[in-house]
Amino acid sequence: MHAKTDSEGTSLDASWPPRSPPRRPIYYVQSPSNHDVEKMSYGSSPTGSPSHHYYHASPIHHSRESSTSRFSASLKNPKNLSAYKHVQLDDPRHHRRRRLGDEDDDDDELDGLNDGSERNVRLYLCIALFFVMLFTVFCLILWGASKAYKPKISVKNIVFESFNVQAGNDQSGVPTDMLSLNSTVKILYRNPATFFAVHVTSTPPELHYLQLRLASGEMKKFSQSRKTQRTLKTVVKGYQVPLYGGVSVLSSAREHLERVSLPLNLTFVMRSRAYILGRLVQSKFYGRVRCSVTLHGNKLGKPLNLTNSCIYA
Repeated sequence: MHAKTDSEGTSLDASWPPRSPPRRPIYYVQSPSNHDVEKMSYGSSPTGSPSHHYYHASPIHHSRESSTSRFSASLKNPKNLSAYKHVQLDDPRHHRRRRLGDEDDDDDELDGLNDGSERNVRLYLCIALFFVMLFTVFCLILWGASKAYKPKISVKNIVFESFNVQAGNDQSGVPTDMLSLNSTVKILYRNPATFFAVHVTSTPPELHYLQLRLASGEMKKFSQSRKTQRTLKTVVKGYQVPLYGGVSVLSSAREHLERVSLPLNLTFVMRSRAYILGRLVQSKFYGRVRCSVTLHGNKLGKPLNLTNSCIYA
């Protein structure tokens, strides 16, 4: 055995065993407070960098039950609960779920607004349709009521003022008998309507012998107010009308016209239009008149009564 003396003169027994290295400290896992509990780390070797927050050098194994209990305890802690909520907010899946939920809420709100606007549109359309139908029914009632007030037309008489037949030539130079006739027709027109006036026009009044027209006239248009009447006088005349032998009565009695008795027909159509509700509701009336009259050569200038000689349609 040898003794060793240090610089201070202290002797050390060489038989002592050398010093054992210091024991490694035991490291425990600390529950994270600001990170996700699913990302817990169990540390690394003690030789690692000292800046690492978590180390694991303990042989102690943590069971699943202890991890669950620590997770539950961390959730009970308000600070840990807020940290867990913060982690959830940072999770992209959470944002995606929240965004989808917001979109669903927005869609529900838009659907509610669209449903309300559609209901309003349908309501307005129904109201408009109701008023249109009501107005249409009202117009039809007025139109139907107006048909009961057809104007009254009555031909009173006709006066043949002049009558003459002489030889002549037509426009192409063909020789034939030429007839000249002048007459006046008196017509009574009455509007019996109680709530509308009428506007009246007429076709030219004409005198025919069979199919041959001998004279025609012109009737001016006029307006007749409700529940009123007027007397119309229309001139019906013909000048130098070629006969072409079509009127045999006149051919044989050219020299004695006072003996002539010539049957004629007076025809015309009167059109009456009533504006019941402006131009929206109109009612039209047609009065077709056909009168049988006989021209007597010896009764010129005298009125011939046609009250019972006319047909009205």
